Amino acid sequence: MAGRVLQYTNTERIIESGKTEQRMFIILEGEVEISLTDGKSRFAVATLKKGDFFGEISLFTNTPRSANAHAVGNVQLAYIDNLAQLKAFLLKNPSFAAKMVTILAQRLAKTDEILIGKISELNRLQITGEV
Repeated sequence: MAGRVLQYTNTERIIESGKTEQRMFIILEGEVEISLTDGKSRFAVATLKKGDFFGEISLFTNTPRSANAHAVGNVQLAYIDNLAQLKAFLLKNPSFAAKMVTILAQRLAKTDEILIGKISELNRLQITGEV
């Protein structure tokens, strides 16, 4: 990944929700805050550290960004611009590929947990007539 590195300073935006781009990032140094917004407020959902990755959803699905990412302090990121580059990187770095699968599975499980909770809440509200 030599030459494919970007630098960001504290609070600098890396990704903006709603933008269409496919770049995925791997944190080489520093921390990155991932946040969601409802149009009025911003909600921090994760702080990622060295070795973590983000931006993969847009890379895999070619859809607009679903979250924001900002630098926390000085940050150095490697980047991957398309699926062919990702495949080549993962073939050269099988331990990162295994880590990526594990993290994606954890993220999916967390999303399932949130979704099940919201469905249960909706069902409870429907039963009590609050909806």
